[in-house]
Amino acid sequence: MTVQLLKQRILTEGVYLGNGILKVDSLINHQVQPDLMGIIGKEFGKAFGQYKIDRILTAEISGIMPAIMAGLELNVPVVYARKKRPITMSGHIYLETAASHTKGGEVHLMVSGEFLHSGESILIIDDFLASGETLLAMARIVKSAGAHLIGVGCIIEKRFEHGRKRLEEAGYADIPIVSLATIAHMSERGIVLADD
Repeated sequence: MTVQLLKQRILTEGVYLGNGILKVDSLINHQVQPDLMGIIGKEFGKAFGQYKIDRILTAEISGIMPAIMAGLELNVPVVYARKKRPITMSGHIYLETAASHTKGGEVHLMVSGEFLHSGESILIIDDFLASGETLLAMARIVKSAGAHLIGVGCIIEKRFEHGRKRLEEAGYADIPIVSLATIAHMSERGIVLADD
């Protein structure tokens, strides 16, 4: 099985909800398909295997599973940014906010200083690259920790929301930004994937 399975399932199971929102709850956002996540992890392993990576950073909750599968392939720990601070998260934390299109407001992203260290090489893995807000917030966390962002991997990129351009304009044009499936546009008539 290859990443082509992911693309086929996006086309057959993805639902356009209007306002740029793609529902893929049967694949990655509510129900998780282990076979598909295995493929996703292997693809990220191939894409980033040549880099020195100390840990993977993601955001809860939909980023956790692809990040874990990538971590398994790359043999590195996975840290996920929490959206609510639990009582167990004591000491120094890195906190950023990001606008969330699907949540209809801002979300907080918090990472304990225990799990990000100065000088480390960090790979960000997430479910979507859309506006880039969440990814930019995680990139700011990496920078605040004095660590180095060495790449970004996303399952699905919505090209028409220009998140890749925003990442590049924010100073990340020199790192690999890998999307496994890229959506050129969506409408009530269906989902159209980019050729690349």
